[in-house]
Amino acid sequence: MQILKSSAELALWKAAHPKCAFVPTMGNLHEGHLSLVEQARLSGLPVVASIFVNPLQFGADEDFERYPRTFEADCEKLQTAGCAAVFAPALEDMYPQPQAYFVEPPELASELCGKFRPGHFHGMLTVVLKLFNLVEPRMALFGKKDYQQLTLIRGMTEQLNLPIRIEAGETVRAADGLALSSRNGYLTDAERQEAPRLHQNLKQVAEALALGRRDFEELEVQALDALYQHGWKVDYLSIRRPDLSLPSENDTDFVVLGAAWLGKTRLIDNVDSEGGRGKGEG
Repeated sequence: MQILKSSAELALWKAAHPKCAFVPTMGNLHEGHLSLVEQARLSGLPVVASIFVNPLQFGADEDFERYPRTFEADCEKLQTAGCAAVFAPALEDMYPQPQAYFVEPPELASELCGKFRPGHFHGMLTVVLKLFNLVEPRMALFGKKDYQQLTLIRGMTEQLNLPIRIEAGETVRAADGLALSSRNGYLTDAERQEAPRLHQNLKQVAEALALGRRDFEELEVQALDALYQHGWKVDYLSIRRPDLSLPSENDTDFVVLGAAWLGKTRLIDNVDSEGGRGKGEG
C-alpha cells in the first residue's frame, strides 16, 4: 500500500493506475469505513482511501481541533483491508489559498442536519468535489449512516455530470445497535450504555410505519418524548421519503432520521421502512 502525501504524489500514482475506486474519510477509522473498502474491492479496481479532516465542514463551535487523528493506526487498518493507496494531503495542499468558490447545494442542505450545522454541507460538498477532481475515481463509496450527506453527494454527482458511480454501504453497528462513528469515542461509559436508544426509537417508528400507521407527526412526537425522558437533547427526529422529501399518506417507503446529543456528543442515525415493512437497519 502506498501513502500519498500530496496531489503531486497522487498524480504519479494515477499515471500507473488510471482507474480506481475511492473511499473518502476523515480518519479515526472503524469497521464501517473498512466495510466500504471491502465493498469497493469487489469492483476489481484498486482502492484509494483519503484521510483528510476538512475544516470547511466544521462550524465555529464544533470539534475540528479535537477531532481524533489516528493516522498510523488508520494506515495499518487500511492495509489489512486491502487498500492500494492512501491519499493524505496536507491542509495547504487541499487549500493552497483561502477557498472562495463553493458548491451551492439545494434547499435540502438547510434541513435536518443542515438546520443545526449551517454551512456544513457547503463545506462537505466542496471538499468532496475537490477530492473527486484530484482522485478521478470510477466509483466512490459512502456509508448510509450519513444519509443526508449520501443523498446530497448523489445529487451533486448527477447534476454536475461527474463520471463517477456512487455506491452506498450499509450502516455497521455494534452488537447493541449503536451505529459505529468516529465520535462515539467522546461518550462516557454511562453515555455509551444509553446511546443505543436513538436507534431503538427510530426502529420503533419504522416498524409502526410498516404496520400501516401514517400519523407522522404523532409518531415523531412519541419518539422525541422517549428521548427527552432519558436526558437526550434532540436536534430533530423526522420521517421522510427515501429522497428526503416530506412523506404523504399514500407512501410505502420511508426513512426515519434522527440527530441528538448525549452530553457533549452528537449522534446521528437512520432506519429504513421499505415496501410496507421495517428493515430495522439504516
